[in-house]
Amino acid sequence: MNLELKTCTAEPLNTKGFNKKAKIPYGLTVDHIRSTMQDFIDFISFINIQLNSRKIPRLESFLMPANFSSIVGEFASATIPKYCRTIVKNNYHNGHPDMVPCGVYQGDSILHGAKGIEIKGSRYDKGWQGHNPEAVWLMVFVFDSNTSRDKSLGKPPKPFKYKKVVGALLEKSDWKFAGRSETSRRTITASVTSSGLLKMESNWIYRCEDL
Repeated sequence: MNLELKTCTAEPLNTKGFNKKAKIPYGLTVDHIRSTMQDFIDFISFINIQLNSRKIPRLESFLMPANFSSIVGEFASATIPKYCRTIVKNNYHNGHPDMVPCGVYQGDSILHGAKGIEIKGSRYDKGWQGHNPEAVWLMVFVFDSNTSRDKSLGKPPKPFKYKKVVGALLEKSDWKFAGRSETSRRTITASVTSSGLLKMESNWIYRCEDL
């Protein structure tokens, strides 16, 4: 089996890496998160094996890094409600937060609600970004994988791997607003500060064997 084909199959979860003491709101449990992560592992493995059979690079190897991170996050927000019946995906296009408690908002749809969970997928261990500093329950799925830049840099193939999942209720003070100049076209962003990171790491949900 060549290395490219071998890395089509994502690394299995660390079965001892889930924190049963993690506190997650709206009826969501660690077991719900575990099932969602396993679904994504099955999904990305199936897709990449099929792509390989057609001599097409793995998904994470040709998508822009930010686009693949979005897929990781969007998959979680779409799949978690399959296991947790007390929370649903926000039906408002680009609504915030990504998931809202069932029946709180009409049609489970809200442009910007105070209740719910915002989901992010990221390759970074800290400094996660949002569009604005705001009070929100944030959950981040941190992963490792190849990117579309790796081949040109001579980096070898490696399988998708979940590194950690952390989450906590953040306040506006847990964000640092980056903003932008009048001439910049960069998207306005805010980053989670050290105080927010401490809250999230203290309420860790999953860690791989390396952490």
